[in-house]
Amino acid sequence: MRRDTPLRRSLTVRLLALSALVSLCSIAATAWLAARTTTGAIKQEQTQVLADQTRIYHELLGYAATHPDWNGAQETVRRLAAATGQRIVLATPRFEPVIDSAAGPAPTASAGSGTAVTQGPAVERAALPRTPTTIVDPLSVDLAMLPGAPSDRIDARAVGPFRLTPAEHAALEDGLVKQADCLRTALGIEATVTDDPAGRPHLRTADDRALGVRCAAPMVVSAPTRTETAALADLTGLVNACLARQQIRPVTLTLGPDGTPSGDPRQDQVTSACLTNARRQQLVQYVAPPVLLFVGAPVGAGGAAPVLTSAHPGRVTEVAALVLVATVAITVTVGLRLSRPLHALTHAARRMADGDLSARVTVTGRNEIAGLAAAFNAMAERRGQLEDLRKAMVGDIAHELRTPLSNIRGWLEAVEDGVATADRALTGSLLEEALLLQHLIDDLRDLAAADAGELALYREPVDVDDLLVQVATAHGAQAQASGVALAVDPAGAAVGVDVFADPVRLRQAVGNLVANAVRHTPAGGTVTLRARARAGALLIEVADTGTGIAAADLPLVFERFWRAEKSRNRQTGGSGLGLAIVRKLAELHGGGVHVASTPGAGSVFTVRLPSGSRSPEDRTCPDIVRDSGSP
Repeated sequence: MRRDTPLRRSLTVRLLALSALVSLCSIAATAWLAARTTTGAIKQEQTQVLADQTRIYHELLGYAATHPDWNGAQETVRRLAAATGQRIVLATPRFEPVIDSAAGPAPTASAGSGTAVTQGPAVERAALPRTPTTIVDPLSVDLAMLPGAPSDRIDARAVGPFRLTPAEHAALEDGLVKQADCLRTALGIEATVTDDPAGRPHLRTADDRALGVRCAAPMVVSAPTRTETAALADLTGLVNACLARQQIRPVTLTLGPDGTPSGDPRQDQVTSACLTNARRQQLVQYVAPPVLLFVGAPVGAGGAAPVLTSAHPGRVTEVAALVLVATVAITVTVGLRLSRPLHALTHAARRMADGDLSARVTVTGRNEIAGLAAAFNAMAERRGQLEDLRKAMVGDIAHELRTPLSNIRGWLEAVEDGVATADRALTGSLLEEALLLQHLIDDLRDLAAADAGELALYREPVDVDDLLVQVATAHGAQAQASGVALAVDPAGAAVGVDVFADPVRLRQAVGNLVANAVRHTPAGGTVTLRARARAGALLIEVADTGTGIAAADLPLVFERFWRAEKSRNRQTGGSGLGLAIVRKLAELHGGGVHVASTPGAGSVFTVRLPSGSRSPEDRTCPDIVRDSGSP
């Protein structure tokens, strides 16, 4: 069996390829998004951890710079641990625990030799993190943790013997407040008094402008205090002792504006090194000893963050393969369910194209394909009906043409052979047969012109009541010969209502209905014509008391050459074109035709036309409609 569709063009293969492509794109996009998101989260986490570690280091460094030991630092450590969510451990350079934020009561420590020894409950050495974060030493600041530290790496908060007494601080602050008041009142300069990291008051203006002579600092502010003078003298002795060992002349130290000791700005590196070493030697007894700082996850928290290893790409590949397999399986299943009914429709359509009008497909489900199958079955059913009508029409046309032609030929041959005489009666009979032929040919021509949109309508206002009387008069003789009463119902007259239509074609349509009703009404019956106005439309009804039409035949009565009476009796059968012409003429006028019937009780054919009239100017020039029939 040949394949209907190439494999590369089949619906299943296309769905499979599309799903695979979508899956690959989804997996790639998800992996890229996950990688970007994870990378961003890791960077953010690293930045936050670094910021937390810097904060912890800075505050512990400040504590060490202002306290001679680590006694009492437990509360500071716990506060920092709670604020940052980290576990903080301080240990001696020998990895002996000093303070642990996760430990119990605060231990005590001594700082006699520069190391701390834990007393009381503390963390075990084995429980310490693997690598210390940094060393907390105010005399040797870690530049990696505090890049803005002084060049001598001594924390600015480590002032030791230079720290002012409360009385000296108050005196300096009082003098600076007076200077600030002078600046505000005399020069309009806003100034504030603040303490620097070493705890010494300073005067600061908003724009750091130079101060005028009128508001010069008082002597109590500009001169060193007694505490600072004594500490400076001790520091000078230590520096000069160092310089003496280097055989360098002594120097004189002064206090800078910020209270920091300094020598000659032109001093060499040896002098600067002696000053730095002397400051450390002077401050060592005023600051806490160096300790190792460990910062890590709290006790009881989850393990370390997952790290991408060589096994992860393989895992990603496995997951991607699983997704692809699931996608392929689902796509194949859905594709087969979609393509199977489509194949059935294709085969049925081909059978129908080959002439098998009995081809049908099975309708299952309620989806779009099921709707398509139902529509195909309805189309096939309709085509079968039309084919039956076509075959019947061909037979009817042949019969209707052959009967009068046979009669005409027979009589003409009889006259030629001298058997019959071409008298007036014979001529009238032949003329009647010719008129039947002409009537049939005219009907076929009218239907063909209507189908082609070339049937001409000459519209003008039509008085429907007069038209009904004319039709009844024209078919009165036929009705009387058949024993049928033909009348116009005066109660249904549409008084004052006219319709803009072609009077000849409208009379033809109503006449066809009347002729059909008289033909199918037995002797003693009645055919009634009436017109009624109804909601912007005009209804012309032709009612009879004839045999009626079965409900199954009602949809077919307006088909060409269809007849309820299957015989070709000229008295009852008719040509089968009259009602088809009625429907075409009604549609060309913008209306329609409808039939209601009860078997044994008669039928009512109703022609509906849009009512209304035009202005007198329009009435003088009727329209000619050749296509749709609309004015």
